[in-house]
Amino acid sequence: MNTRRTFAAAISGLALLGLAGAAQAQGGEPLRVATDATFPPMEFVENGKRTGFDVELVEAIGQKLGRKIEWIDIDFKGLVPGLVSRRFDMAVSGIYITDERKKVVDFTVPYYAGGLVVMVKDGNTAIKAPADINGKKVSVQVGTKSVSYTKEKFPQVQLLEVEKNQEMFNLVDIGRADAAVTGKPAAYQYVRTRPGLKVLPEQITTEEYGMAIRKDTPELTKAVNEAIAKLKADGSYDKIVAKWFSAK
Repeated sequence: MNTRRTFAAAISGLALLGLAGAAQAQGGEPLRVATDATFPPMEFVENGKRTGFDVELVEAIGQKLGRKIEWIDIDFKGLVPGLVSRRFDMAVSGIYITDERKKVVDFTVPYYAGGLVVMVKDGNTAIKAPADINGKKVSVQVGTKSVSYTKEKFPQVQLLEVEKNQEMFNLVDIGRADAAVTGKPAAYQYVRTRPGLKVLPEQITTEEYGMAIRKDTPELTKAVNEAIAKLKADGSYDKIVAKWFSAK
C-alpha cells in the first residue's frame, strides 16, 4: 500500500475532498468503480462484456444516483491500495468486510452474504441441510477453507480432496461424491451453467460482502447506502439476486 503521502498533506486536502465528495455523491460526474472481473458470478467477462451480480448491482446504483459508472479493471490485490491512493471512487469485487480492511477504507452496508455452502445433485433427498453431510463422501478443493472447516465441524465426513474446482464439482456430477463444500459464488456459478445440481439454501458459514469507499468521501458512502436501500425497497435488488443466485 502506498503510504508515502504525509499526514499533513492528507489533512490539508481533506476539506476540499469532502466538498468534492459531497457534490459527486449527489450525481453528475461518472462514478469510478474498480473491480477484478475474474470472479464469476460476482464479476467476470462473458462474450467480451463485463457482467455479473456486482456489475448489475453497481449499474443499478449508478442509475439511482444519476451517475454513469466508469469501470476500472485491476487485480484484486490492488483494489484497496488503489482506492486509498484515489485512483478511483469505489471498489466492488466480492470484497469481504473485515476489521483489517476497515482500518483503511469504509464499507457500505453489507449487500450480500457469501461463505461456504453445500452443493448436491438435484434429486438428492438424503442431504437436505449441511448437518446431513456427516458420514457422506464430500469433495473439497485442496488449500481452501472448505477443507479445514469441514474436518472440524463435520468429523464423520469422508473427504475427497482435489486440486481444482472443476474436479470437485465433477465428482458430485458423476456420483463419486455425495456433495461438495465450496464458496457460495463458485457454487452458484456452476449450477447456473450446469443443470442437474443445486445449492442447499442453508449456508455453512456467512461472510458479508461490502463495497469499499474511501474514508475521505463519507457522503458517497451515505449516498450508495441510500441507493441500495431504494433498490431493495422497489424490488430491483431481489430481481438481481434471483438472476445470479438461483438455488438450482
